[in-house]
Order: sequence, then C-alpha cells, then structure tokens
Amino acid sequence: MARSMATKQTSSAASGSLAPWIGVALIVILFDQLTKIAVQKVFAYGEPHALTSFFNLILVYNKGAAFSFLAMAGGWQRWAFTALGVVAAIVICYLLKKHSGQRMFCTALSLIMGGAIGNVIDRIAYGHVIDFLDFHVNAWHWPAFNLADTGITIGAVLLILDELRRVRRGSK
Repeated sequence: MARSMATKQTSSAASGSLAPWIGVALIVILFDQLTKIAVQKVFAYGEPHALTSFFNLILVYNKGAAFSFLAMAGGWQRWAFTALGVVAAIVICYLLKKHSGQRMFCTALSLIMGGAIGNVIDRIAYGHVIDFLDFHVNAWHWPAFNLADTGITIGAVLLILDELRRVRRGSK
C-alpha cells in the first residue's frame, strides 16, 4: 500500500502538473505589482527615502534591461524586451511541464518566469519598468531594482545551485 502511494505521488509529479509552479510565478507577480503600485502612490519620482545607511527606497523608471542596458535606445527596446519576456515565459512553461518533478529546478524557473512577467506588465502598461530598491555604499549606488528582478536573480542562483548539485551527484 505504501509503495503504491509512493508510485502514485511520483507519477503525478512526473505527469507534469504546472499548477504549483504557475502558483509560485503568480505570487512573484502579485507581490511585484503591489509593491510597484504602492511605491508609485507614495513616493515622488527620484526622491530617495533612506531606511538604513546603505538602503533607500526611490521611485525610478528603467526603459532598458538590467543595469539600464539599452535604456537610451530610442523606444524599440520596450517591445524587444517585452517579446523576450513573453518568449521566456513560454519556454519556461514547456520546461516546467517537462521537468515538473524537479523541485529546485522548477522553483527557480517559476521565480524567473514571475519576475519576467512582472516586468513585461510594466513595459506594456507604462513603457518602462518601475524600480525602487536602492542599495548603496556611501555615494556609490547599485542600480535600483524591484521584486521582479529579485525573483529573477534568486531563480538564477537556484538554477546554478541545482546544476552544481546535479554535477556533484553525477561525479560520485
């Protein structure tokens, strides 16, 4: 009986249910969008609000990608990065379906997908991404970012850890 239940659980995980992974992505999107709405309502553009000696909240807009890459490209980048985010989400859904039993891998992909879609929503709705998290050391500031970017970054780190774990298991 216990063996048959374990087989059922394994087969249901292997059957490729997207629901838990889409749920993770939706949580990232929800928190990302709610924080961006709150920051837009409360803060004036470009006005830092110090929380610690190394961290501010500040409303800024990014028309480019990470670190404002291509921010001054003339407008085409809005649609290119939007398309890239949509394509990434489609590919991630395929990978989630195919590998739904691999928890860390799918968690990582779900975080990345949630972050990508959160930023796609901004690009479509506003023409730019809303950033507000500002870490700094004295006068040197890390480029501002948001919760979508955080989801993407954490997802990328989890992908690396998952691959390192997989390689280490394979070498034994």
